[in-house]
Amino acid sequence: KSLGIYSLTVLIGLFFMIFVLYPFIMKIVVKKKMTYAGFFKRISPAQFLAFSTSSSAATLPVTIDCVRDRIGVSKEVTSFVLPIGATVNMDGTSLYQAVAAIFLAQYHGIDLDLGAQLTIILTATLASIGSAAVPSAGLVMLMIVLGSVGLNPAWIAIILPIDRILDMCRTVVNVTGDATVATIVASSEGDLNVVTDEELVKLETA
Repeated sequence: KSLGIYSLTVLIGLFFMIFVLYPFIMKIVVKKKMTYAGFFKRISPAQFLAFSTSSSAATLPVTIDCVRDRIGVSKEVTSFVLPIGATVNMDGTSLYQAVAAIFLAQYHGIDLDLGAQLTIILTATLASIGSAAVPSAGLVMLMIVLGSVGLNPAWIAIILPIDRILDMCRTVVNVTGDATVATIVASSEGDLNVVTDEELVKLETA
């Protein structure tokens, strides 16, 4: 039951980032016309591959194709932003590590004060940046987050059985964030030429 509640909490946070936070930022910043459904339709191949591989690095070539050919971001912005994003932009991993650390503390009856919780947030953010873009890398970095507030790193064994499914979901968040940032950067630099639905249909049938 505890693992179920923990998993549901992580999934709610990840889904919020994918379906609410990133589209909202796109709507505010990107002035070019792109519908909510249109954005996800254009990056869906990268999202599906990210879900199946749990690796931002393995998904990078598909992400580049989606952002460049299906959204309309210039080659210069795509080739610069996305490789960096696949390495350091691990928003989903950061959220997961923070939730996991607090869950493990509560599971063992340890009450974390505000200072410890802030330490977890900061350490999780920095650890996610340093995580490799490979499956379950965030689980390894979680040991650092636990150690930063005096928790036993061996406790990760409790969440290990369900980590693979959560890893698949948080990789989708990371890839979606990369595509969002690349689109925003291209829009701010005037290098965004949004692919129309008609052009997208021609591309898919070519």
